[in-house]
Amino acid sequence: MAALKYAGMDDTDSDDELPPGWEERSTRDGWVYYANHDEMKTQWEHPKTGKKKRCAGDLPYGWEQETDEKGQIVYVDHINKRTTYFDPRQAFTVEDVVVKPKRYDGNTAALEILQGRDLSDKVVLITGGNSGIGFETARSFALHGAHVILACRNLSRAIKAVNVIQQEWHKARVEAMMCDLASLRSVREFAESFKARKLPLHVLVCNAAVCTQPWSFTEDGLESTFQICHLGHFLLVQCLQDVLRCSAPARVVVVSSESHRFTDLLDSCGKVDLALLSPSKKEYWSMLAYNRAKLCNILFSNELHRRLSPHGVTSNAVHPGNMMYTSIHQSWWLMTFLFTLARPFTKSMQQGAATTVYCAMAPELEGLGGMYFNNCFRCLPSIQAQDQSSAVSLWELSERLVADRSYPLV
Repeated sequence: MAALKYAGMDDTDSDDELPPGWEERSTRDGWVYYANHDEMKTQWEHPKTGKKKRCAGDLPYGWEQETDEKGQIVYVDHINKRTTYFDPRQAFTVEDVVVKPKRYDGNTAALEILQGRDLSDKVVLITGGNSGIGFETARSFALHGAHVILACRNLSRAIKAVNVIQQEWHKARVEAMMCDLASLRSVREFAESFKARKLPLHVLVCNAAVCTQPWSFTEDGLESTFQICHLGHFLLVQCLQDVLRCSAPARVVVVSSESHRFTDLLDSCGKVDLALLSPSKKEYWSMLAYNRAKLCNILFSNELHRRLSPHGVTSNAVHPGNMMYTSIHQSWWLMTFLFTLARPFTKSMQQGAATTVYCAMAPELEGLGGMYFNNCFRCLPSIQAQDQSSAVSLWELSERLVADRSYPLV
């Protein structure tokens, strides 16, 4: 600009180009103003276009706004270890108009959805967040400032996951707590420990799951896939619903699967059948048990939204992605082999976490729930997953199971 001034060129081809002697600056809260160094004055309107602008979104993840010893605002990039007086958001200024939400798809990464977001006022709880999609979900939230809690059955692995995230950004607020969904006692103990800390809860991600594992009963006398994938999460939400309501607006995201379409839960009377959900060993097929648990996830999410949305808590179910390669299949050698062959054609873990992150944080979904998402798009689940009577029947059965363990197993 100085060269243009000395050459006598007071104008440029671009309307947005500032005249000589002008500088673009921003306020602490992101509004753009213009300083004229020749006349020693400032104004809100662009000196050529007359338009007002503001910075788009929050600071990029890893950036922080601070004040130096002279009282001037500086911007610290913790990721690249640098400090500047230039607000990085000024590269993405927009006119003072409503910005339409960006559309995402199956190729979108979770970090892309959160780009520019400051989540430092959010508390996020994720079950099974020490590996796979859950880890990338936790990492994405933590790198954008959220206080993230990993609720995991293997505490040592969860602590390792915490260390990995904090090595990437030393200011990341992420921690691990013990919660074994295969034990209703453990779920209750975790909930009491969490509530004792007096933290809010803005996002609860019911992510943990098991697949294709051998038949086994939990200490509560229920088939393990059903309890870990559904009933443990049901109890967790029951125990924390008062915290969610006090933190409203709050969101619950339940990770399901497209495999929910290939099963049924009803008996001849049209009621959810416990014998199907928690079968004996001779009636057990691991993949079918997983499909049924994933159907339970959607029915549970829909009914949860119906009951809690009047109190500011919404719930949506998501499918993370087709042929997602994760460690969830490790209990069965054949499934491990098939997933290994398919791995070059699957989503990454970051892409798999995108739909969960989208449902947890998208501004356009505020107050909306009872829906099912795939690749960040709303889609229709199976007919039974949309059936409210099935959702109510499952809810009532789940209430009896967590309230009284003497309930007879079929």
